[in-house]
Amino acid sequence: MPQMSPLDPSFPIERQISIECGPVVLVNVFTLDKSDEEIFLQAWASDAAVMKRQPGFISTQLHRAIGDSPTYLNYAIWESTANFRAAFNHPEFRSKLSAYPSSVHAQPHLFQKVAVPGFCVA
Repeated sequence: MPQMSPLDPSFPIERQISIECGPVVLVNVFTLDKSDEEIFLQAWASDAAVMKRQPGFISTQLHRAIGDSPTYLNYAIWESTANFRAAFNHPEFRSKLSAYPSSVHAQPHLFQKVAVPGFCVA
């Protein structure tokens, strides 16, 4: 099971999922032992397959840090926090967490798009 800690300690994922809004982007930073990368990738693919079937799922993408760092970043787009909350608490997803190596440390956080005139649309 991965260890989880908040990206922002003052506002953990459990508080974020109680706010009704959407769409939202989940950003999750994973650190792990280099020797556990293959098992991590298998576990991530398995739980991503569960998430992909859930209502409100839009897309996901996993990235690996360049060089020798076994750090990964995943982002997933959801229609709403309600959809993400239901998927995050889904028994099938929760059961998949035990497949992660014990060296995995996850830091999930939800974000919304920000409009910046001339650069970003909301």
